[in-house]
Amino acid sequence: MSRHLLVIGAQRCGTTYLHSLLDAHPEITMARPARPEPKFFCDVVASAKGLQWYLDTYFEHADDGQLLGDKSTSYLEDPEAAVRARDMLGEAHVVVMLRDPIGRAVSNWRFSTENGFEERPLETALRENLARPEAWDPTVTSVSPFAYLERGRYLDHLEPWFTAFPDKVHVVFLRELLGDGSTLERLWETLGVDPGVGPPPREEAVNRSEVEAPALSGALRGTLETYFEASDRALGARLGRPLPWGRTHGEGGTTRDRG
Repeated sequence: MSRHLLVIGAQRCGTTYLHSLLDAHPEITMARPARPEPKFFCDVVASAKGLQWYLDTYFEHADDGQLLGDKSTSYLEDPEAAVRARDMLGEAHVVVMLRDPIGRAVSNWRFSTENGFEERPLETALRENLARPEAWDPTVTSVSPFAYLERGRYLDHLEPWFTAFPDKVHVVFLRELLGDGSTLERLWETLGVDPGVGPPPREEAVNRSEVEAPALSGALRGTLETYFEASDRALGARLGRPLPWGRTHGEGGTTRDRG
């Protein structure tokens, strides 16, 4: 019986960096090709083809006994993906990478700008997103390239996954993964693989945006802190631990993107 790992997001929170670490562990193999991401459980037609099609399509290269990993950051924003994954896989590890949602929003703007989706200046885009959700074309991208703020209300998106996989959702914070080698070691143990043969944390950036972001004004930063305050508090309560981004030292746009 195959064993499964889903890395479900969030976008611009270091998931590509995490993917590189997971795929370097000899007891784990990630879906191939990695790009475009499989998004298998977001697709009604594809998921109807069943588990064997999924294994044959994305894991034909896998060795017996390896943990099979699928990184698709669109999963986090699709509650039906959680249901389809549970119904097909049964038990699976679900890993979600999170970072300061303000820093994530800035990184999302950089990525959308670099890829030709966004033409507005940073502050204009964020202020307009505060006022309303932005329209987008779902035939072009699987999720909105303009959900700079909604995407950072993490608990809203996590609840369907907590429901589907009540004991198997593992939250990893980018700040801690980068700053503390024990975080990666604990992740190996949680996933049931040998920490002694896993790769060490890496220093190089992965999937880093080349677009430079201007510093946020103090006024807008304060507005965004207020916007995320209740969501952050609820997330911390749900996880039973303080979040690693204090508002006196939030990431802003300065933390190096790790994908």
